[in-house]
Amino acid sequence: MVKKCVKDVLVSISEYPHIPVDYSLKQAIHIFKKSVIAGERCIKPVVALVFKGNKIVGTLRMRDVIKGLEPNFLKHAQKAQGLVGDRSELAIIWDALFDEGSQQIAERPVSEAMEPIKAILEPGDSIVKAAHMMINNDLIIVPVLENREKLVGMVRMLEVFDELTSNVLLEYRDNVIDLKVEA
Repeated sequence: MVKKCVKDVLVSISEYPHIPVDYSLKQAIHIFKKSVIAGERCIKPVVALVFKGNKIVGTLRMRDVIKGLEPNFLKHAQKAQGLVGDRSELAIIWDALFDEGSQQIAERPVSEAMEPIKAILEPGDSIVKAAHMMINNDLIIVPVLENREKLVGMVRMLEVFDELTSNVLLEYRDNVIDLKVEA
């Protein structure tokens, strides 16, 4: 079997919404609603790419936006009090904030909510290296940069999973008895 490289499975950056790092969360929400929810594009997992000029600096998921709308005082209180486990009672506070305080909170910059780039890949890197980086950095998507400078695409866990598990299924398929259910 021929081993594939990252360049064989990368997804074009044109498939993802682009958000400047200095945009507000409100502007990011508008971009998500226009490009993903309204159906112009829908790449799974749903992620926007965050740029500073022409350099990718992070990714932003819808989850990150909603988490970014959480008031700072709740974040600090949870850490200081060591809250662990079910924190569903905090939804009551959130409920009021999304009605009253969300407009002001939504002016926060995307940079406060985005996930900074933790790892990069080169087009010639192996799929196994991509999987290793994704697993060890808890990532679902990694930018692919040519010569560590030019962004040429993104590699997603979806394609990495598909490539790595194909061998498992081939071996499985060869060793399984076909069980058909008679109606």
